[in-house]
Amino acid sequence: MSRSISLPSLRTVLRGGLAALAAFGLLACTTTPTPGPGKSAPAAAPQAKATFIRPAPGATLARFDGNRNKGLDIAGNAGDPIVAAADGRVVFVGGQLRGYGNMVIIKHNETFLTAYAHNRAIVVKENQIVRQGQKIAEMGQSDADRVKLHFEIRKNGTAVNPEPYLSGAAR
Repeated sequence: MSRSISLPSLRTVLRGGLAALAAFGLLACTTTPTPGPGKSAPAAAPQAKATFIRPAPGATLARFDGNRNKGLDIAGNAGDPIVAAADGRVVFVGGQLRGYGNMVIIKHNETFLTAYAHNRAIVVKENQIVRQGQKIAEMGQSDADRVKLHFEIRKNGTAVNPEPYLSGAAR
């Protein structure tokens, strides 16, 4: 499935980063189906809890602070594999977001998504279903000062500290 973005919209994405992706509906995590005429809304299914694994084994270079860093920066070498932190569907692959370089975003359920930035190569496509531990990219330094993975977990669209989710302390 191909997505067409007009030139003014692309400029918005380039300037606005993840907030612009949210405006395009790529980062929206909650959806409410609208029942057809004469039908009632389906009962809400219980939310699946995401259990995350570390997407790369390297040392942590920078931690989440909620302001300057919305995730973790993980060290590695060019070409090191980056794996999906949990099962999900790839909702974005691209390099249009300034400061993130080549990036993959995976939606895990109606609550959680993860972002993987600064990749050298991406081996998944949009709308592809991925499994936890599956290789999705190779570490690089696209739009970064060194080889690293910038990894974010977003809960209901808001960046959260990934460390409690990676350690199993939060779900």
